[in-house]
Amino acid sequence: MPKDKVIKLLKDISGKETKWRDGMISGTVYHGGDDTTQVISAAFSEFAVSNPLHPDVFPSIRKMEAEIVQMCCEIFRGDENCCGTMTSGGTESIVMAVKTYRDWAKDTKGIEYPELIKPVSAHAAFDKACHYLGVKMIEVPVDPVTFKVEISAISKAVNRNTIVIVASAITYPQGVMDDIPAIAKIALSARCGLHVDNCLGSLLLPFLPAAGYSRPPFDFSVEGVTSLSADTHKYGFAPKGSSVILYRTHELRHFQYFVAADWTGGIYATPSLAGSRSGAIIAGTWAAMMYMGKEGYISAAQSIMQVTHKIAHGIMQIAQLKLLGSPDMSVVCFTSNKSSLNIFNVGDAMSSRGWSLSILQFPASIHLCVTNVHTKGKVAEKFLEDLQASIVEVETAEPGKFKDGMGAIYGMAESIPDRSLVDSIAKDYIDALYAA
Repeated sequence: MPKDKVIKLLKDISGKETKWRDGMISGTVYHGGDDTTQVISAAFSEFAVSNPLHPDVFPSIRKMEAEIVQMCCEIFRGDENCCGTMTSGGTESIVMAVKTYRDWAKDTKGIEYPELIKPVSAHAAFDKACHYLGVKMIEVPVDPVTFKVEISAISKAVNRNTIVIVASAITYPQGVMDDIPAIAKIALSARCGLHVDNCLGSLLLPFLPAAGYSRPPFDFSVEGVTSLSADTHKYGFAPKGSSVILYRTHELRHFQYFVAADWTGGIYATPSLAGSRSGAIIAGTWAAMMYMGKEGYISAAQSIMQVTHKIAHGIMQIAQLKLLGSPDMSVVCFTSNKSSLNIFNVGDAMSSRGWSLSILQFPASIHLCVTNVHTKGKVAEKFLEDLQASIVEVETAEPGKFKDGMGAIYGMAESIPDRSLVDSIAKDYIDALYAA
């Protein structure tokens, strides 16, 4: 196909996928503005063929990655020993952290049957990491009101095989921050790692104080925090496929690396899962961070938090709804305050009005993750108006109107005792995504 035709086809396809610009989706697109996109696009164009696996050929990409990591170490208040690497996203950052603690615990403590402690609210990527790496995962409950992990449950779960405790800053479902200083004390006493999952907190959470919003300490300023993951491709406004995993010490980071010293193709050494990586993503991340700067991130935090509080306050005024937890950052989670009102049906009614919200289970709820696009125009006002109209629609609907919607699907899924059936359905869904 000729070049011009390919480019036209790409523009035609992308032109049909602009729903996110209206601010009617939860999370998904973390847009720093059209100017930021232009800067990232220029970086992609200039470094499209670059690969950090070959630093001798692309020394500038090596330098950019090192500077991204160093900037993040400073943002998350690490000292001169703080270090890290870039990864392809939050999941890889988490997998790398679990791999690091597994190997560290075996080498330094002789632990053969490693265990990881995580709140039920922590990201499912920890489940994936434990599954891949043969680490036993111990889940502990969260408080049913605050949705923060129960500290006493962590204390009870710790044993001699514990390699790391997980804390969230912030959680994906309810958008709350676990009590990291309290968890850190347990980790110090147990002489195990403490990983703070700040993938969603990204580069928004650390700038909240400068933006005028208080938040508890969560980073390397807390003694006992030994690693932290942050997705630069969320509130860092970098291109997708960009995250960092940071460690308190170089010694700990070494356990993340892989080295094949005797391969016939030469000594093979990589910092993370991938061998070849896209230098364009590194360049795009570096360009986004340089363009945004500290003041840009503070300004974005102010705008996002203003909208978050407006929406949270508006939901609190709706008698049929209640907030789940108190949002520590940009996630507003809510559910029905009446047993007769199915929150999933409300979600379906919102979908019919053009909204794409995040559907949650255990407990049944919905959340909106506020991003930069929600700060444009009167998105918050429209959200609250449509939410109230959706509630009225559900309460006055004729029987059976929502029988084929998310309420029916999630209601059924939550009630199935054999979770392997849900697992099978999910795999069939993934298969369907690969139908060309």
